[in-house]
Amino acid sequence: MRISRLFVEQSLVEGASIILEPEAAHYLRNVLRLKKSFQLTVFNGKGGEYTATVAEVGRKIVSLAIGQWHDVNLESSLAIELGLSVSRGERMDVAIQKAAELGVATITPVITQHCVVKLTGERRLQRHQHWQNIIYRACEQCGRNVLPLLNVTMDLADWLRSELATNRIIFEPGRTDTLKTYTKAEGDVASLIGPEGGFSEQEVVDAEQAGFTALGFGPRVVRNETAAIASIAAMQVLWGDMG
Repeated sequence: MRISRLFVEQSLVEGASIILEPEAAHYLRNVLRLKKSFQLTVFNGKGGEYTATVAEVGRKIVSLAIGQWHDVNLESSLAIELGLSVSRGERMDVAIQKAAELGVATITPVITQHCVVKLTGERRLQRHQHWQNIIYRACEQCGRNVLPLLNVTMDLADWLRSELATNRIIFEPGRTDTLKTYTKAEGDVASLIGPEGGFSEQEVVDAEQAGFTALGFGPRVVRNETAAIASIAAMQVLWGDMG
């Protein structure tokens, strides 16, 4: 039987007891459906994990007894900084979920000229928290104990001006060069995935001027979320921990 995993935002110490915050308590009680005395694994994203036992499950309080800490590290040797153009609803959710499961180090949602989703004010904050929750659940699923960093949503131009990894790749349909022909230098990778409508010509030029190399996906045109998943998996096979 697989042991359930639970992310908590609280500090964890061997031998301590904690009362779960409302969202985590709801998830343990109503989704995982764990009962008193059940064992589980808990982590707070700062590295390593703890065995724990459910001490109490009530309507208002769910508490855990924290056991031994285990130094479990599943982080890839390749840090991938993903610039992911914002797409609609479930497509963006899937891309973020799978990016976390596949081991990216950072995810930055970016707004591009052809994005069909417009995020402003309160909606931008709501989307950020929604995507953060997806990352929590993805790390519970895949066994990661270090959360990938989810940056605030920003315009593409701002992301291109930020401090990025040495190897910089923009994926653009129709390009004949691919990851297989790309000569990677020492260091990590910044990867830029376009929106459903593709990048504008000027955005590709701006990316290339910022040190990005444009690569293709072969003969097929793929969706935004497929491009993210496939490219991350390919890079992990070529240069990371999936080869």
